[in-house]
Amino acid sequence: MYAEERQQEILRIARSQGRVEVAGLADELNVTTETIRRDLTMLERAGVLRRVHGGAIPVERIGFEPALAARDAVLIEEKERIAKLALSEVPEEGAIILDAGTTTARLAQLLPSDRELTVVVNSPVIATTLGTRANLNVLLLGGRVRGKTLATVDDWSLRPLADLYVDVAFLGTNGISVERGLTTPDPAEAAVKRAMIRAARRTVLVADHTKLGNDYLARFGDLADLDLFVTDSRADADLVGDLETAGVRVVRA
Repeated sequence: MYAEERQQEILRIARSQGRVEVAGLADELNVTTETIRRDLTMLERAGVLRRVHGGAIPVERIGFEPALAARDAVLIEEKERIAKLALSEVPEEGAIILDAGTTTARLAQLLPSDRELTVVVNSPVIATTLGTRANLNVLLLGGRVRGKTLATVDDWSLRPLADLYVDVAFLGTNGISVERGLTTPDPAEAAVKRAMIRAARRTVLVADHTKLGNDYLARFGDLADLDLFVTDSRADADLVGDLETAGVRVVRA
């Protein structure tokens, strides 16, 4: 079993049982405890497990949400591939929404210079990236800046969205599942994401494979709200199949 396959199995066990222990995993997967500890460290850096004494707990069980800098430092190649594939959904002209997030930030960097676009963002980080581009009209939604994600939230973000209608909204998520739809830990961010879906003709979700099967506190959308889900090639085939059976169009980068 390759390291990536072993880590996916560890994550599956953690989610099904609520926690995992180093010694038990070493016996079950026939590897050393040091190998398991390295795997748990990698999974914690990816933001899907939280290390505890003797093992780990899936983050959705404890409501843990990694900060932006921690999330931006992991799964870099996967996020780049997702962003490049999602680029084909950007219209030749018109308006788009880019949700705050590390994958949407990579899409922002790839926006072509030969298209006249209005780009609505709720991330000062993304606004700074795009603000000097002559071909882009960048609209930054105001509001309270949430420290974990540096996303603007609350009424000053929600009110402008109520009067906007864009071609495509590119959203991120912390969790996507057949049972709960699209979820995120923070109700204020969920409200903004929900308003973004209402403000768009089409909604494209961009999220790496670690988000599949996760459920968090606040739901902001149903699977039926998605026109497309772009993820990476490491996405679990069974979970992808469940989403497709539920009517979601999924493409893997």
